[in-house]
Amino acid sequence: MMARRKTNSSPVDKAALKYYLDIELSRRDFWYYCHVTAPDFYLNDREYLKVVCREMQSFDEDDTDVLILNLMPRGGKSRTAGKFVEWVFGKHRTAKVMTGSYNEILSTNFSTVVRDTISEQKTEKYRIVYSDIFPYTKIKRGDAAKNIWSLSESGTKNYIATSPTGTAIGFGTDYLIIDDIIKSAEEALNPAVLDKHWSWFTNTMYSRLEGRRKILIIMTQWATQDLAHRAFEHFTAIGLKVKQLCFNAQNEDGTMLDDRILPFKAFNALRKTLSTNIFEANYLNHAVDMIDALYGTFKTYKPEELPEVYDYVAAQTDTADEGGDFLCKIVGRRKGNFIYVVDILYTQERMEITEPKAAELAIKHKINYDRAESNNGGKGFARNVERLYREKGGTLTKFSWKATTANKEAKIRSHATGVNTVFIFPVDWAIRWASFYSAVALYSNTGKNEHDDAPDCLTEFYIAEFEKKKYGSVGGIRSV
Repeated sequence: MMARRKTNSSPVDKAALKYYLDIELSRRDFWYYCHVTAPDFYLNDREYLKVVCREMQSFDEDDTDVLILNLMPRGGKSRTAGKFVEWVFGKHRTAKVMTGSYNEILSTNFSTVVRDTISEQKTEKYRIVYSDIFPYTKIKRGDAAKNIWSLSESGTKNYIATSPTGTAIGFGTDYLIIDDIIKSAEEALNPAVLDKHWSWFTNTMYSRLEGRRKILIIMTQWATQDLAHRAFEHFTAIGLKVKQLCFNAQNEDGTMLDDRILPFKAFNALRKTLSTNIFEANYLNHAVDMIDALYGTFKTYKPEELPEVYDYVAAQTDTADEGGDFLCKIVGRRKGNFIYVVDILYTQERMEITEPKAAELAIKHKINYDRAESNNGGKGFARNVERLYREKGGTLTKFSWKATTANKEAKIRSHATGVNTVFIFPVDWAIRWASFYSAVALYSNTGKNEHDDAPDCLTEFYIAEFEKKKYGSVGGIRSV
């Protein structure tokens, strides 16, 4: 009887099988695409990168409008964003992508890596290059500048890289990708710079969205007024679907996110070497302006979460002590042990301008109790507001005023926990009332504060509502 001959697949056959399988899986799965094209970095046991890649793929395929990624330096956030653009062009050959970074050099480098990856030529039989995975996605000849180029099947520009000092005129985009828009802690602590970033993003970049209208923001969480924070609050408030992925260098259990990228010894050395705000912003996602902040993160509400049934409406006013101070008026709906802030007047305008505005707020919000500090002209202000209110036909509001003698700083600090607990702000309050927000969010627990008007007004509001004799009943719960 003839013996059966063993059949083993040759090494060439196995290599070919793996080659074609890797190509097919790379087309279907973004994580696998990254793993195949950069296996030295996208390791199978690098779990956080798997999460990032799969969330990016979901972002591309589902109805998520905005994806925000916060990840430590060297963690692969910019590299993965570039891979994502490559993969998007493979899946959508007529897609348009616009990327923005803090300067032209960085944005151009991002663009060049993507362009060169798509154009890479094959040199080894079983070494997979981009054209193996996506053979129909090609750079158009003669139209491949470093920061703006087209794909072969497109009748328009498919990619443009820009910055706040660059231009995006005449270019629409399906995908808007912002990568590392802040370059230093100095910028993060400069409100004027942060305002310019937001203005550039909303007025220049956001207006270019069309088609799929996808926004991907990748950056360190530097400050509470930076682009990542503002975008999350703003787009959530207007009803878009927003996701945020936040990875710290050190996990809550003390282990490292990935000790091959940043081992504990190096992490500890950085903690002892860098300034606290830079270290915590880069490696623990703590906004630099919150590290010494008196208040923690305030609770927020979306428009649909504002109670329509509540106890009453109250307002607190703190008039300006000196020429450089602010008049602050806070209006809130009291519901149980919480105050939902619905309006704020925070301004350095003259009394003849602010008094009519304050009276209009009392009418607009049907304020039941309108209180003011009587120090430094507060009593006269309150009386004039009441007079204007009556002239406009208002009858519901009860106006009152009282003097305060306590040390402001001591009073603000001793009531900070209570203030932080009871006040609930609109989810976009950092944008809606930017100056007021900054005055509260940046109020230092240990340092000298230039202005205390906003925290003082919040504190007096809290004391009047929760520590002093209550202002009586308004006849039960009211619905609007």
